[in-house]
Order: sequence, then structure tokens, then C-alpha cells
Amino acid sequence: EVHLEESGGGSVQVGGSLKLSCAYSGLSFKDHAIGWFRQAPGKEREGVACIESRRDETWYQDAVKGRFTISNDRANFVAHLEMKNLTPEDTATYYCAADKLFIATAPLSPSSYDAWGQGTQVTVSS
Repeated sequence: EVHLEESGGGSVQVGGSLKLSCAYSGLSFKDHAIGWFRQAPGKEREGVACIESRRDETWYQDAVKGRFTISNDRANFVAHLEMKNLTPEDTATYYCAADKLFIATAPLSPSSYDAWGQGTQVTVSS
């Protein structure tokens, strides 16, 4: 069974930074992908970033390119999302998710993922 748990959310001011962590278990070493998603009140859940475990290839939503960096420390079973230059539009609940057997058809689509964490809140204030 796959288990994921996020941490690291909080409140920051515009231009600030946060680093989210996703501790996971139950995934193969080199066949999975980890995705970060976010959902703001009244909006649909959207893909933010994805990293696959065979070659550490990454994908990003256009709005976060250059500001967010996804990584996966497979030796320690933890993925991270480093977020810089945050804006109020980044305010949302952030979720990590796992795709147990990654196929790069839709890496930022929630429907591609098998298991989800409970989420961590990120609030950016001006």
C-alpha cells in the first residue's frame, strides 16, 4: 500500500519561499512518479510539478516554471517542492501524489495518480 504525507506548508509574504516535503512508502525504486498538485477554494485541483524516477525527468505548470523546483530523494523516500518568489495566486492546499507505474502521457493530470496525501496549506499574503 502506498502512503504519502506532506509537510512544510505555512504562511509567507509575497516574494517569500517555502519548501514542501512528501514522505512516501510503498513505491518501487525506479518505476514511479511523484506529482505535486494544488487546489484553491472554488477551483479545480491542478498539477504543479511532476518528477519520474527512471531519469528524474521533470514537468512543470507554466505558471511556476523558474520559481518551483521538484526533487525526489529516493534513497530516503522523500520528495520536495521548493517554491520561491511566491505570489498570492500560489495560495492553495498542496497535495503530493504517486503514480505507481509511470507512463508519461499526462504527468500533470490528477487522473494519472493512484495515491494521494492529505495536503498541506500554503498561504501567501501581500
